[in-house]
Parts: sequence; structure tokens; C-alpha cells
Amino acid sequence: MPWVIAIMMFLTALAAATGLGLAAGAERIEGQIGNRVTVQIVEANPELRDRQAVAVAAMLERAEGVTRVRPVPADELDALLEPWLGASAATAELPVPALIDVDLGAGGRARLPQLRAAVQEVAPAAMVSDVADWLGPFSGLLASLQWLAAGLVALMIAATAATVVLAARSSLNTHGQTIEILHLMGATDQQIARMFQRRIALDVLFGGIVGAALAILVLVLIGGRVAAIGSELLGSIALPGHAWVVLALLPFAGAVLALLVARVTIQRALGRLL
Repeated sequence: MPWVIAIMMFLTALAAATGLGLAAGAERIEGQIGNRVTVQIVEANPELRDRQAVAVAAMLERAEGVTRVRPVPADELDALLEPWLGASAATAELPVPALIDVDLGAGGRARLPQLRAAVQEVAPAAMVSDVADWLGPFSGLLASLQWLAAGLVALMIAATAATVVLAARSSLNTHGQTIEILHLMGATDQQIARMFQRRIALDVLFGGIVGAALAILVLVLIGGRVAAIGSELLGSIALPGHAWVVLALLPFAGAVLALLVARVTIQRALGRLL
């Protein structure tokens, strides 16, 4: 049984880590860019585009509900275009829109229509893109994956409990004659159940520690690969500190679950023997 428990604890820890990582990632993404809009100054004349960008940025800094205004520098635009157009394509040589990142504060999203109108008064060809428009489907995907991970954890808990039930019944059948002798010697059902449940709980604890340790090792290796990629989006789906504590406590939670399930199963079985 310990090795079966190790396999199930390994899968449980991976599913739990996935759910916790997705929840933390969704919270980070929502906090970082959930209230952000991007203003694009679409103008072919570079001098006019620069003047409009300065005017729009100055207007946004005074606008109500705006907490931060950041014009995107030309070197960052070059870095964004380089994977697609090559290192020789500079923003000064292409009619690339000027970009302004705008962070909205409390109540800022409700004023977004007025903000769009104010921007277009200063720069008629400007476009205001709400990050939430494309972030919404992604957030929905993360929420669905979190529910899937929670469902997998629940299934693994049920499978662990079923394994403990089968192990307890098998142990009772194996030691049936010993149990009868103990009864004749005056042992109570609680005393007999205590011996079985302690042995089962220790087996589950051993298997749980092995499975959880392997899962943590796999997560550390995967985390190193993700960090090597350098993707901010993938990097946001990282385990917070409390998630590692939860993973470390999973074997002990499994042992407590096994203790309770074994106690109920054994006491019911012993009650039917008398």
C-alpha cells in the first residue's frame, strides 16, 4: 500500500500545485495588467505623431481615474519588433504607432468611454485598447483549469480513502483469527482498531512523504525550465510561498485522513463480527 499511496500523493501534489500556481498567476496578471489600457497614436507623420503623443500623455496625467501614464520608449518598440522584422528595422524608419501604457485606478474603468473620447479629441486617429478585452478569455481559461485541478485533487483524495478502506478490510481478513483471540482475552474494538489504524496511518505517511518529495522535485525542475525561457506570462504562474507549505503538509493530511477512514472502517467491520 505505501507505494500505491506514493503514486497517488505524487499526482495529488502535482494537481494541487497546478491549481495553486494558476490561482497565483491569475491574481498576479489581474493585479499587473488587469486595469491597464494602451493608447496607440496612429499617425504616419512622425513629427505630428510625437506631438500628439506628448499631448495625450499630458492630458491623461490630469484625467480622473488614471494612476499612471507611461509612454513606451522607442527602444522598447524596437525590441518588440525585432523578432518579427529583424534587428535592422528601427521604429524611426517605419510608421509605427506611438504607444502609451495607462493604469486605471478605482472607478477608472467606468470612465473609460469618456477617456476614449478625450483621447480622440487630442489625437483623432488614436486608438484606446482595453487589456481586459483579451485578458477576459485567458482569465476564464485559468479559472477552468483551476476547477479541473481541484476536481483532480478531490478524485485523488477519494481514491486514497478507497485504498485505505480496501487495505483495512484486507488486514482484518488476514488477521481474523488473531482478532478473535484478542476478543477472548478481553480486548475491546477500540483497542484493536487503534493498532490497525496506527499501522495504516504510518504506511500512508511514508508513501505520502515519498510521493510529495518526488512531486516537489519535479516542480523545482520544471520551474527552472520555465525561468530559463524568460517568459513573463509563464513566469507569473509560479508557486507562492504558502503553496510550498501546503505541498509539504499534504503527506500529514493524508495520514490524518487514513487514520480516520481506517478507524471508521475497522470499527464497523469489528461490529459486524460480534
